[in-house]
Amino acid sequence: MSTIPVKKNDYIEEVYIEDLTHDGNGVAKIDGYPLFIPDVLPGETAKVKVVKTTKKFGFGRVMDRLEESPHRQEPPCPIYSECGGCQIQHMDYEGQLKSKGKHVKDVMERIGKIQDVPVHPVLGMDDPWRYRNKAQVPVGMRQGELVAGFFAKGSHEIVDMPYCIIQHKKNDEVVQLVKDSLKKYGIQPYDEEKHQGVVRHVMVRTGHKTGEVMVVLVTKSAKLPFKEQLVEDLVHQVEGLKSIAHNINSKRTNVIMGEETRILWGERYIYDYIGDVRFAISPRSFYQVNPEQTKVLYDKALEFAGLTGNETVIDAYCGIGTISLFLAERAKHVYGVEIVPEAIVDAKRNAELNGFTNVEFEVGPAEDVIPAWYDRGIKADVLVVDPPRKGCDEKLLDTIEKMKPEKVVYVSCNPATLARDLKVLQEGGYYTVEIQPVDMFPQTMHVEAVALLVRK
Repeated sequence: MSTIPVKKNDYIEEVYIEDLTHDGNGVAKIDGYPLFIPDVLPGETAKVKVVKTTKKFGFGRVMDRLEESPHRQEPPCPIYSECGGCQIQHMDYEGQLKSKGKHVKDVMERIGKIQDVPVHPVLGMDDPWRYRNKAQVPVGMRQGELVAGFFAKGSHEIVDMPYCIIQHKKNDEVVQLVKDSLKKYGIQPYDEEKHQGVVRHVMVRTGHKTGEVMVVLVTKSAKLPFKEQLVEDLVHQVEGLKSIAHNINSKRTNVIMGEETRILWGERYIYDYIGDVRFAISPRSFYQVNPEQTKVLYDKALEFAGLTGNETVIDAYCGIGTISLFLAERAKHVYGVEIVPEAIVDAKRNAELNGFTNVEFEVGPAEDVIPAWYDRGIKADVLVVDPPRKGCDEKLLDTIEKMKPEKVVYVSCNPATLARDLKVLQEGGYYTVEIQPVDMFPQTMHVEAVALLVRK
């Protein structure tokens, strides 16, 4: 596009909102030029002021909403307009599911060039609130007062949060108790600009089925002042408390947890179930934050795998063994690989905990370990991948094409990289049978999906 059809401070009398971006902004097109506008929904029309332009896209602000979507609702959260934790509370749940389904379909067609594959309606929740089993809350100062909450949209300014309606109620309660204790003993929060202070984050996990609670205090310093008093306060006040941990992160970083974790009180693990499988969860374990929908997602992956009890299965990116153990109930043998050493320790512990003897786990990058297994003669009938947002490594996709498993079950937290990788696998001898999106994170724009590929 040689010329930009709008400039900063222009008023546009009427724009039509076509879609939503991955961060919940509306998309309008002015002579093909995309304008991103907060707090609008697909199907709405609005009068808009242009606030910024770049060569490829611009940003606008709503001056007047001319026509509203039937899916618009009043956000139930009192700090929704400030907090950056959710993006689409102003859309009812039916609208959220439709929007997420459309997003998955669109990226499959645009990026994956996948036209004729069924993308099923999104599997949603009966109650899309209070689903998160883990709170990770930054702590700081605002106007001389200790605050804890999520960051404001597009900034590192902490919005103080009395409660969060997508968190388990117990998490809210414990965060408030920790805040009260930090204030009572005058323990300084961390200042990320000055790289000074003590407490950086409070993390709380609550077992969805067990009700067991773990509290992790993340500090800049190895010394935690008033440690005994903090522990005593929590032990006396938190029902179901099983573990209090102290994690030390002295680096200037956005990464929440540091390398060293000390147990201040109780056990190193809490326990929870997904379906009938029991999991031990340590302070740094990756464990899905919405166990109810994780069961829905894994049941679908298991259905797509179609196991009869005779198959060898490889689970790439196995984490603490969540999918591996689901598969092990129905497979002859499961091999899991994961790059994080602590996760593999947890995975082995979880296999033992559930009495599985047909599972093996190995530490390392999936793109290195799986080719080495292949060279040793280990061949998968079914290969399951559940990669991070960036998708599968190119080397792993090459290995899948060489190994030629009959089926690939691809579990994805990013439809765009899923579409890209499906295109590669289709060019390498597979066809995509079907795609099932699952809503793991209501009130946000995130959507997961599981795809079934079969060898041509």
